[in-house]
Amino acid sequence: MTEQGFLAPDETVDLDNCAREPIHIPGRIQPRGVLLALRTDDAVVTQCSANVAEVLGVELDAVLGAPFAAAVGDQAADRLLGHVASVDDPRLRNPIEIEIEVRGASRPFEAVLHHAPGSATADRPAALVVELEPFSGHVSLTYTSTFEPVRDALTELDRASSLQELYDIAVRRVRELTGFDRVMLYRFDASYNGEVVAEARREDLNPFLGLHYPASDIPPQARALYEKNWIRLISDVGYRPADVVPVADPVNGQPLDLTYGTLRSVSPIHVEYLQNMGVGASMSISLLRDGRLWGLLACHHYSGPHTPSYGARAAAEFLGSTLSARLVTQAEDDRASAARRSAGVLARLVAVTRDDDVPLTDALTGSPGLLDLVAADGAFVAAEGRVNRIGTVPDEETCLRLARALGELDTEVLVTDRLAEREPELAEIVPDVAGILALVVPGGAAVVWLRPEVVQSVDWGGDPRNKAIARREGDTVRLSPRKSFDRWREVVRGTSEPWAEEQVDVATSLRSYLAEGLLLRGRRDIRAAAMLQRSLLPTELPTVPGWTVDAVYEPSGGGLAGGDWYDALVLDDGRLAVVVGDVTGHGLSAAATMGQMRNALRALLLTGSGPGLAVEQVDQLLRSTMPEQVATLVVALVDPTTGEAEYVTAGHPPPVIVGPDGAVVAETLGTPPLGVGRRESRTATVQVPHGGALVLFSDGLVERRDESIVDSLERLRSATEQTLGAATLVALVRDPGSDDDATAVVVRRD
Repeated sequence: MTEQGFLAPDETVDLDNCAREPIHIPGRIQPRGVLLALRTDDAVVTQCSANVAEVLGVELDAVLGAPFAAAVGDQAADRLLGHVASVDDPRLRNPIEIEIEVRGASRPFEAVLHHAPGSATADRPAALVVELEPFSGHVSLTYTSTFEPVRDALTELDRASSLQELYDIAVRRVRELTGFDRVMLYRFDASYNGEVVAEARREDLNPFLGLHYPASDIPPQARALYEKNWIRLISDVGYRPADVVPVADPVNGQPLDLTYGTLRSVSPIHVEYLQNMGVGASMSISLLRDGRLWGLLACHHYSGPHTPSYGARAAAEFLGSTLSARLVTQAEDDRASAARRSAGVLARLVAVTRDDDVPLTDALTGSPGLLDLVAADGAFVAAEGRVNRIGTVPDEETCLRLARALGELDTEVLVTDRLAEREPELAEIVPDVAGILALVVPGGAAVVWLRPEVVQSVDWGGDPRNKAIARREGDTVRLSPRKSFDRWREVVRGTSEPWAEEQVDVATSLRSYLAEGLLLRGRRDIRAAAMLQRSLLPTELPTVPGWTVDAVYEPSGGGLAGGDWYDALVLDDGRLAVVVGDVTGHGLSAAATMGQMRNALRALLLTGSGPGLAVEQVDQLLRSTMPEQVATLVVALVDPTTGEAEYVTAGHPPPVIVGPDGAVVAETLGTPPLGVGRRESRTATVQVPHGGALVLFSDGLVERRDESIVDSLERLRSATEQTLGAATLVALVRDPGSDDDATAVVVRRD
């Protein structure tokens, strides 16, 4: 590379620098025509190709620095310059047919004009590039030679009803227009590997249909050029390039940008690639979708040089652009048809997910279900504590593991047909799965489609791993493009059938509806839980002579109904029963468990069971009917006459006793929570003095993340010495940022 960043005429290009080669500024042209670059303000030639004498019969020195007319004659110069002055963009009005006198004889030329990109300066407009190609016996545009075949091709393309039919029409019609021995349609995948999906050829040629070619055959900078200049012709693969003289523009010192040139010399590596294939001439036409390279119409000639007229090339390019538009339309039609089919399924799924009486898992795995929405071998839903499976899927425990692992990923939609390669940790959970389409929905829900491995056989045009062969040239060794293009079969493993774009789209839409549906269900559950919890808390506290009972419950910071509850009632023997409990979790399930425990404990205490026995029996109830639930509990029975209080705890903080000398925390009995471990009936007794109080509370009142429980209880003990009001106590002690419920009951002796 030179300091300016483009290839010098004597610089060798090999596969080591091919991908970096600046092919838009090669400094050379193909010699089937001549190139002249001139200033548009005074029409002085600043650069021209070294073959100007051979093509136009005018010496190089007489052209450079001279008016344009010195190269092409006054009449041709006036016509071309007048044409440029009359149009905004000369590229849109190519070619211009002119006559130029060459060595005493008038010869017809096709002139192709464009402004060189990046050549304009603050005080000078962009350079005009003029490329002149002799007609070489080809006829110009006529009704029968060009218009009729183009019109017929457009009619055929319009009638095609499938993508494959479009492909086949395109290659056949382009071959008829241009006369090449073989015309292929390459379609690129997401990695720009190409596949030959249609072919029109001479009968004696071996077929290339179905062959694949690696993305490295067309480097990124070549693909970028294809997106700007839609046609490229190499009329003679064995050509000797003609240098652009001087290499750099004498005004700005930059190389001449030939992005839009028709004569632009191509990479010598690409020339060698074609020679290794036995190609004598080549032409390519870009196929674009949304401005990006989607495919190529690749034309090969084997019997020597081949130079279709510019008119024939332009007609083929027009067919290519029409095919591009038609491909987009057909793809959109196919997508719209699939969307209409899936929209009906999606609507029915959404409707049934709104039915509160149907669990979400049942709604999505019924009929129609997930496999009607997106084709797969199996699918499952994990939501609201349930799992439902349809099709070929792992067992329930494995599905739950996969759903939890998906929830830990920072993604809302996971799509892959190479699971082991992209997410090896997930692949370990489901080793028989290669493709996954997963929706992770807020609230811990997941919807997952699964596909197994599909062993694929890919036929390459030569071994794609054998990119280069070492060749010795004198004292150096360089790399050469692969020489063998025989069919080479590769077996690809670890992949599934790919997920279509429209399948991902409809699944993503379903996720939005599910998120909304779960939110609505959650809100309904929250309201129901809050109503249930409020209905189970005492509407009024009992009145006991000589005593005052005060209680408060504050829900979590998120406003969710939790498992905290309290109760206070006078038993038949005159004692006052006071209870504070805490069921793990939040929401409707916790509130329902709390309700059952509260009612059972009330019934047991009212029928004469002591606090220890009553707690044991509630523990049995919890283990028998709600085995997944865990709860803590403190129960105290206060004798209003003596002030003696018998209490029992189950994994719950003990009471605080306030007296004239301050507050103390009662003995911790060390019994486990309900539903956990073995239960022993242990009770203790404390004395509530006159003017003192008994305080029962839940752990949400005292717990703080940055504080030990010992310090928390000491803070509570200190606060109880200052106040005996339950609401004030909670305000003083509770962590303002707590996400747990807080409950306090104060039984004060007058």
